Amino acid sequence: MVSDFIGRRAELGLLDKRLQRVAATGRGTALAVRGRRQVGKSRLVQEFCDRATVPYLFSTATKGASPVEAVQTLLADLGDSTLPVDGGLIPGLTSGSWPDAFKVLAAALPPGPSIVVLDELPWLAEQDSLFDGALQTAWDRLLSSRPVLLLLLGSDLHMMERLTAYDRPFYGRADNLILGPLNPADTGSAVGLAGADAIDAHLVSGGLPGILRTWPHGTTALDFLRSESTDPAAALFSIPETALLAEFPTPDLARRVLEAVGAGDRTHANIAATAGSRDGGLPSGTLSPLLQRLTMEKQVLSIDEPLSTTPGKPALYRVADSNLRLYLGVLRTVHEQARRGRPEAGMRLIERRWSSWRGRAVEPLVRESLELAGLAGGLPWPEVEVVGGWWNRQFDPEVDLIGADRGPVAGKLAFAGSVKWLSTPFDRHDLDALRGAVTQVPGFDRAGTGLVVASLNGLAPGLELQAGDLLWSPEDVVAAWQV
Repeated sequence: MVSDFIGRRAELGLLDKRLQRVAATGRGTALAVRGRRQVGKSRLVQEFCDRATVPYLFSTATKGASPVEAVQTLLADLGDSTLPVDGGLIPGLTSGSWPDAFKVLAAALPPGPSIVVLDELPWLAEQDSLFDGALQTAWDRLLSSRPVLLLLLGSDLHMMERLTAYDRPFYGRADNLILGPLNPADTGSAVGLAGADAIDAHLVSGGLPGILRTWPHGTTALDFLRSESTDPAAALFSIPETALLAEFPTPDLARRVLEAVGAGDRTHANIAATAGSRDGGLPSGTLSPLLQRLTMEKQVLSIDEPLSTTPGKPALYRVADSNLRLYLGVLRTVHEQARRGRPEAGMRLIERRWSSWRGRAVEPLVRESLELAGLAGGLPWPEVEVVGGWWNRQFDPEVDLIGADRGPVAGKLAFAGSVKWLSTPFDRHDLDALRGAVTQVPGFDRAGTGLVVASLNGLAPGLELQAGDLLWSPEDVVAAWQV
């Protein structure tokens, strides 16, 4: 099992950089850390505190607690922390006053560098409308002039963004760190897998540490799924289920739209039809704001637009987190079968849908790996800064990979390509189909635009790409994230 802290070297470095700034200047620095639930925010910051060798306070809010209870929790955590010289001298407060609580906190700070962590910050703001203003006042008058690193953590992405928005009290006072899931390289290291197996593990787990901690070392994705399908309480099921309940506690229209996308509907029209009712599909005036909320505010959906030298439509939607995507598309039914004591039926469903689900789910990962490699100068085309795909209104053809200098309307296309993530290698038929499809992409130039083949099992025997074209292997995908 995964027991040691894995990866996050860049994030630990960013936190340490700010602590060094605090030590060098003697003044405070604030950092807001946001990310989806189970992405490892609290674990990262706890690891940083453990390594920092300076006094720290780590206080976690409780959802639904009253302001009085929240203040008492903070002061109790303060008394148990390494900040004060004598925790027994921390006074108790029964007023629920955040200004008074922050005064106590400031008085307990040591003369040297220290760390203060407020976890689940949106719950504090949710419980007391005066919290944001009290935090801003305390920071300006009491904390910013002291050598303290203030870390503000939260899983409600919209509320955390609002914390430092221009019209809110804490605007301009904190840097922002968005914590994503573990990348494929770190996922592979965590579970002892490499290449294609590491990618499979990343797609199944979504790179979420809470799932990876339950993953036996060296176990392939299908073997892990087979084992977990017998356990109704497995983290593989409970983590995406909990995320759904936290973000969408009631089965409203937004939940129906999300589930439609999770079931495989990608276009506005198809989503409207699936999420509609007996009276017909959802009207555009209803669906468009919901999609906007799910992509921009909740960030649970991602939107892809066709990439070429001319504007294109339609936009396509997908569930951003591959683990949640797998849960909505497959694992929710598997979970139900496990609850009914029928794991064999659940596993048969996984085996039937695995190849097609993985083939679609890996495409955004391949695109991102090529984009990272391009930005790092690791591709034959130094101008590549954006990698996407291209399709027309009829989805005939669809081109999986387009590399360009900018998007969604490119100035120049560097390459076009195909993703084949099946048990068979990329063969002559696939190559001929690719060469025919790319000629329809606006901006494709036979003489100046290269070809990229991303293949799970390489090229068929005897098949060779032309000079300047590129074969992108599972090992290349993983290597793009290695630093």
